[in-house]
Amino acid sequence: MSWTDATPVGEVRFVLLDTETTGLDPRKDRIVTMGAIAVVGGEILIEDSFEALVRLPHNSSSVTVHGVTREESQRGVEEAEALQLFREYLKDGVIVGHHIGHDVETLNAGYERHFGFRMENRSLDTMELALNLERDGAFGAAEEMRDFSLDALCARFEVVPHDRHTAPGDAFMTALVFQRLLRLAARSGRATLGRLCEAYEPEASARGECG
Repeated sequence: MSWTDATPVGEVRFVLLDTETTGLDPRKDRIVTMGAIAVVGGEILIEDSFEALVRLPHNSSSVTVHGVTREESQRGVEEAEALQLFREYLKDGVIVGHHIGHDVETLNAGYERHFGFRMENRSLDTMELALNLERDGAFGAAEEMRDFSLDALCARFEVVPHDRHTAPGDAFMTALVFQRLLRLAARSGRATLGRLCEAYEPEASARGECG
């Protein structure tokens, strides 16, 4: 990978990712849609985005809940093709998302299933970043945040939810939140990728690396 812990945050290509799936078990469930958009130098790059609709053999409530009709699903691409296209788009980008671990594991299950490998890209959970920034006092010394859900962060940063619970919509919404978090991180001295990606330790100051 191109990025090290010492890489300045402004030089990193972050890829904000969201996947909508048929369930919460990465090994059993399948991808319905994928959406991603890049953030570089604190700017959202609309032209640097990705979207894929995966063809599924049948529509169930777990598919239609994401707003995907049977006809749309049948016009999608096969899972293996969607994963290959995403890999070509992702390159060495750092994967970012809210509770991103589930998305990464879902993708890795697909890559293992079709190609026999797992992604090596680093990843960053925006919830962990927000928790670290709250501990830094970045949200204000006299203020304590108790809700770090994506919806709560959107409300705090006045990000209007659009196309909520669709992969492209959630990826873009998370990118807007990530922009605000990057500004707070810069003020808190988190100027390198390693500092940005420190694991959140509730009762300790131990630091970890990106996933």
